[in-house]
Amino acid sequence: MNIFIYLLLALTAILTSCSSTPETRIQRNPELFSSLSTKHQDMVRQGKIAQGMTEPAVFLAMGHPNNKSSGVQHGKSFERWHYNVLVPVYSQGFHPYYGYGYGLYDCRGRYYGMGYYSAVHYVPRHGASIEFIRGKVTGWSAANKNY
Repeated sequence: MNIFIYLLLALTAILTSCSSTPETRIQRNPELFSSLSTKHQDMVRQGKIAQGMTEPAVFLAMGHPNNKSSGVQHGKSFERWHYNVLVPVYSQGFHPYYGYGYGLYDCRGRYYGMGYYSAVHYVPRHGASIEFIRGKVTGWSAANKNY
């Protein structure tokens, strides 16, 4: 029993160390955080962004982007960071199964029938995009949550 508890504690520690929040990113990058203005430090702590924030400040607030793209708009080069969210997709249906028990049997004496299942899968969807010109935030967009 003690081994199970120790394994569970170790697994919990590993899983919680993988999560990234603004506070954990601040703790890992104290010099970067201290170089920000007081206003931007407050926004980073809340996980928010504002026009004029630098790329490192956005990283502290939002984490690493899932994707980056770049281009030219109105004659100016830009970079866009894309963030995904995980959306639950529910499915259900029937499936065949075989085994032993009560019910219908085939010629070999194995039980067969139909079973019902339900499952949840998480699918990545576009959550937000942040646009930078010359390393500073110029705009952003967020997807509606009605998917």
